[in-house]
Amino acid sequence: MDMSFSFFWAQMMDNPLLMLAVGLTMGVILVNGWTDAPNAIATCVVTRCMSARAAIWMAAACNFLGVFLMSMFNATVAQTITKMVDFGTNSHEAIVALSAALFAIVTWATAAWFFGIPTSESHALIAGLTGAAIALHGGLEGVNGAEWVKVLYGMVISVFMGFGLGWGVCKVVVELFRNVERRLTEKFFRVAQIFGAAAMAFMHGAQDGQKFMGVILMSVLLVNGQSTETSVQMPIWLMLLCSVVMGIGTSIGGKKIIKSVGMDMVKLEKYQGFSADIAASIALFFSSTFGIPVSTTHAKTTSIMGVGAVRRISAINFGVVKEMGLAWILTFPGCGLIGFIMTKIFVAVF
Repeated sequence: MDMSFSFFWAQMMDNPLLMLAVGLTMGVILVNGWTDAPNAIATCVVTRCMSARAAIWMAAACNFLGVFLMSMFNATVAQTITKMVDFGTNSHEAIVALSAALFAIVTWATAAWFFGIPTSESHALIAGLTGAAIALHGGLEGVNGAEWVKVLYGMVISVFMGFGLGWGVCKVVVELFRNVERRLTEKFFRVAQIFGAAAMAFMHGAQDGQKFMGVILMSVLLVNGQSTETSVQMPIWLMLLCSVVMGIGTSIGGKKIIKSVGMDMVKLEKYQGFSADIAASIALFFSSTFGIPVSTTHAKTTSIMGVGAVRRISAINFGVVKEMGLAWILTFPGCGLIGFIMTKIFVAVF
């Protein structure tokens, strides 16, 4: 199937519903930029290794590289998203339902940002799409259980692997630098943490960038009446578009989430920030390699908890953790319900 920019643009001009779906997807990516992407650079900023402005530019560049290189190497995360739900053979209803799901995701994510809670856009995306598919089919026939179960794997992996790796990497770092002069370790970890934040931003692009490219690909396939099982090569212009919009979102609203993740939950030193970034990056690389859509928010925040637990459990602000956990738990039923309701409304109106 032709996925050149000229073909894509012509399709949007001819189909207002496709334009709506793509516009809403851009909205979701923008919201992801100001709620999810800041997690990648939060530790680097709050430990004063980089200014927020420099970290945002770095995050935007590394997001693009993550999208581009991981898509070339392994695009199974995007394929999982496109195959997870079935919107049926009616192309008009399918694109309407997809637009309703995206509207639900923007609504949910914006509310989370307003309250400064780093909720997962990945889980909101999955919940919104699932709720829309159920509404369209009137049951679970539109949900591909074989692909959806990967989401459950991802929830376990992002939480337990993030915490475990955070604790383990930090333990190793503490032992390796136990007898090194404090002044030298400060200098080393100032540079090392920039590398860790870059790795985290790269893996954020590899995970979340692929998910949103998968949604845009789904939009084009549905409008053309093709099955979401169709294999299509991801174009470079789409990778660039997603990363640029994500970077803009980070620059708009990133500071509020940076404060919640990097300052309120655990007070971090440079070696701890480095440990959290490396741990989360490893967890995301593992998940991306096996095509499992996980939450970058979960991976990063739980790795920070693991790092804080090395010193002592009381170093973790469990009030903030409880608030985040509640948001995570409510995302699936909450965003799924909004997706379901909005699909019913959109189908009736359009």
